[in-house]
Amino acid sequence: MKNYLFLYLLFISISSFAQNKEVCFTIDDLPVVNYGNNDEDYLRDITQKLITTFDNYGIPAIGFVNESKLYQQQTLHPIQVQLLEMWLKSGYELGNHSYSHMNFHQVSFEDYTADILKGEKISKALSKNYEREYLYFRHPYLRVGLTKAKHDSLNHFLQQHGYLEAPVTIDNDDYLFAKAYHVALTQKDSAMMQNIGEDYITYMEDKIKFYEKLSDQLWGRNIKHILLLHANKINAEYLDELAEMYQRHGYDFISLTEALTDEVYKEEISRYGDWGISWIDRWALSKGKKGEFFAEDPETPEYVQELAQ
Repeated sequence: MKNYLFLYLLFISISSFAQNKEVCFTIDDLPVVNYGNNDEDYLRDITQKLITTFDNYGIPAIGFVNESKLYQQQTLHPIQVQLLEMWLKSGYELGNHSYSHMNFHQVSFEDYTADILKGEKISKALSKNYEREYLYFRHPYLRVGLTKAKHDSLNHFLQQHGYLEAPVTIDNDDYLFAKAYHVALTQKDSAMMQNIGEDYITYMEDKIKFYEKLSDQLWGRNIKHILLLHANKINAEYLDELAEMYQRHGYDFISLTEALTDEVYKEEISRYGDWGISWIDRWALSKGKKGEFFAEDPETPEYVQELAQ
């Protein structure tokens, strides 16, 4: 009897450990990636569907804003501001994604940092009005600096202005699926939209498995992950399925602040180049990993890439 009890307790312990997975959902390019569709109902629908899924699954998401999207011909557009207020009223944080989504590797330090400060004017004030934190900066294109010196200079600037860097560990091509989905929507091809949506979930599941494997190989455990998504139509339509898929894989949803308590985010990165990649990839390169280490990274289906062109 004692042996059975021991085995039962051991099973429960192992099961609990196996389920101890955590992920933060971060959403870039707020208010909405609209591909030129400025219909107010369309914009509100995307925003509300994202928020509803966060509410239903208890996902403490954070959205990163490009404030250039708040203006039309240099005039502040009320609907775009209202979309940000929808996030804040629902209890979700905003962060800075720069004003105009500049590539740090293609502009001067002075222009880039000026664009960061320009990108906080509305979002920071709104966050204060709704008593929400405004702490994080997400690098456009995940470009953090071509050299360690440039990265360190940017981080020093961010710290001086009260920002923390918002890393990404689960990077993906959701933007390609989103563009293909938009093309199918424009063509009123519902069958193609469904195919793209289903393949998107399969692809994102493969991404989880890939980054879990890399995490285990690098640290012998699964780290607290930070997922990159965008505020687009396909995520509005398929975020429920994405959340359910993460739950099937044993994940709990956590905030960005909680994710960054993982000691792994203190690890040094020593390799830099003209790439926009996951922090797991950066750490792996810094540890001397070569091409074969990344060989199983899931690829976006060719038909999706072609539609997205």
